[in-house]
Amino acid sequence: MTQPAWKTAFRSPLWLVMMTVLAAIIMQACSSAKYIPDDKYLLQGVRIETDDKDFDPVQLQQYVRQKGNSRWFSIFKIPLGIYAMSGRDTTKWINRTLKNIGERPVLYDTLQANLTCNDLLRAMQNMGYMNAKVDHQVKVKGKKLKAIYKLIPGKPFVIRHVSYDIQDDSIAAILAENDSANLRLHEGSTFTINGLDQERNRITALLMDRGYYRFHKEFIRFEVDTMRGSRLVDVTMRLFKYRANSNAPETLHPCYTVRQVNYYCADSTTVHVNRNVLENSTAVIAGKLYSASAVQRTYNNFSRLHAVKFSSLRFTELPDSGLLDCHVQYGLNKPSSISFQPEGTNTAGDLGAAVSLTYQNRNLFHGSELLSVQLRGAFEAITGLEGYQNEDYMEYGVESRLTFPRFVAPLLSKSFKRDVNATSELSLSYNLQNRPEFHRRVFSAGWRYRWAKPRDRWTFKWDAIDLNFIHMPWISHTFKHEYLDSVSNRNAILRYNYENLFIMRTGVGMTYNDGVNAVKTNFECGGNVLRALASVLDFKRNSQSQYTLFNIAFAQYVKGDFDFTRVVTFDEHNSLVMHAGLGIAYPYGNSRVLPFEKRYFSGGANSVRGWSVRGLGPGSFKGNDGAIDFINQTGDMKLDLNVEYRTHLFWKFNGAVFVDGGNIWTLREYEEQPGGQFKINKFYKQIAVAYGLGVRLNFDYFILRFDMGMKAINPAYENSREHYAIAHPDFSRDFSFHFAVGMPF
Repeated sequence: MTQPAWKTAFRSPLWLVMMTVLAAIIMQACSSAKYIPDDKYLLQGVRIETDDKDFDPVQLQQYVRQKGNSRWFSIFKIPLGIYAMSGRDTTKWINRTLKNIGERPVLYDTLQANLTCNDLLRAMQNMGYMNAKVDHQVKVKGKKLKAIYKLIPGKPFVIRHVSYDIQDDSIAAILAENDSANLRLHEGSTFTINGLDQERNRITALLMDRGYYRFHKEFIRFEVDTMRGSRLVDVTMRLFKYRANSNAPETLHPCYTVRQVNYYCADSTTVHVNRNVLENSTAVIAGKLYSASAVQRTYNNFSRLHAVKFSSLRFTELPDSGLLDCHVQYGLNKPSSISFQPEGTNTAGDLGAAVSLTYQNRNLFHGSELLSVQLRGAFEAITGLEGYQNEDYMEYGVESRLTFPRFVAPLLSKSFKRDVNATSELSLSYNLQNRPEFHRRVFSAGWRYRWAKPRDRWTFKWDAIDLNFIHMPWISHTFKHEYLDSVSNRNAILRYNYENLFIMRTGVGMTYNDGVNAVKTNFECGGNVLRALASVLDFKRNSQSQYTLFNIAFAQYVKGDFDFTRVVTFDEHNSLVMHAGLGIAYPYGNSRVLPFEKRYFSGGANSVRGWSVRGLGPGSFKGNDGAIDFINQTGDMKLDLNVEYRTHLFWKFNGAVFVDGGNIWTLREYEEQPGGQFKINKFYKQIAVAYGLGVRLNFDYFILRFDMGMKAINPAYENSREHYAIAHPDFSRDFSFHFAVGMPF
């Protein structure tokens, strides 16, 4: 009787070795007593708890000074197990290696426990629980100990009355006109030390943006009176007069206006940056009050100038005048650089190589404009194509970008340009590809804007115009006969994508990121302007009744994308990341099929990782493993759902377990993609599911990612045992390996 596939897989020598090693490490972690002295205990775990249902103890985890050994995926103490596998003889390299990779046992320390109790108590008092208590308990079992910190917060104190003693009438007037909604202290609100600090910082920041260059938060003091036997608190804020030093007399706080702004280049070079660029990047304005926020915005703006290496702002005070001179000093980068980058390629066993040469000029028009020109060439030896002439793949391309560190647009005020961080970009590129099956030429041009406000979590983009011209000067007779001109041709999508095509599009996008939640939206449309002109100017039509421009049909479509990512952090080593993505595009008017570059695909390192790139969908479409299935396995709509648990392993290595779901669909029914159309009563049955493990090498400035995915639910098999691949796994059929740079989402 044939054994089930999963039993066969689990009995393989590799699987048995992996399970044996993992079991040995876990057992070592459980029996690490040889590294625990007789009078010490292994800190098995730490727990913070409370009986108060209105108080969340998790918020005080950061105050625990001593925590147990780290766990992979919050469960397995693998680092401790690796350390415990080492011997005491440090002259042996294996022992040193295991100790360096592993993690030494965390021994319970009573001093650290007492300090933790003090920190927890102080934290609760700062939160307004002035009568709080901390009860520390331990549970010992053999050589292991669990530490429990039980919090008894009691009832929080409440502010009964807030009064202000401001000894400077000018400042009192500023605070009086400031919106009361910004106040951090309100009668009836919970009294917290953090609230006092926030109010002091808010007032300090407000005054330093109103010209008070010499002001700092030490001029503000709070007096707190509590009533005996009561939880009511009276708060008095006192703002003292200005005193230059302890021996100086008290005066009103001086308010400063910027008299002038001077610029100095630290480099003795003939290269310079135009003064208007420097002025537009300087948020400190002559004739206006001093502002600390303007100083910070100036630093941010100068850091975005490609030509500038560093910047420094210094202020000098004109005695007894209330005036400041601002001195901006900056240094310049080398204006030009050249880089060379070789690459190796391997496509289905066909080896190749590519090289790119990039020239950059960081100050082209002396306005810190960045010009980048890249020349790229690629070669790949193609074998095994029957019926085609003996020709290898060759590609030549040139791509140029000119980036301005500002808005290049009319009717924009200087104040607006100073208040936003913006770039404007002009791009031009030409790509030549010669294959045995066809020759392709692609010309692209675009004008784009990117901008964001300082300290704003939103960024915006606008592709004002993006042009793409795709020209097919030659297609081999064999390719045309088999796929394009044959009476039995099964692929209108393929035929459409091997015709000359013109795409004129515009698009907008917004991105929000606060470190926990990330939202990204994009919308674009193509061909609408040309379609409107076609009716007015009576453009010619081709044999498919499409309007043409210069005898070339143009694409017409709309496309929208939405992505959401949320990160839940459990501790410094473990987090859960959830991601959802939805995209939909619709061809209309002058197009019945989306251009290939605008179609969606599923599978790969950033999608459903149980499938290879472009290997999933649309819908229940199975594909025939043919040479053109990459065309068929595209769609007009995409859904991605991902959950990934991330954990730190050791050194630069991180691990992950993940579950992915999703698919693509077409909005129209295409004969060559049976089962691919989106239907509201069927699509949920066609959602593919995969699971797997990942290993990441985190070098801070970039991440190398290795993901191993297995199919769990395969929509290509609707009514067979292969549909639930998780119950009937076949390693050769269901496994997919991915290598990528950066996180998947």
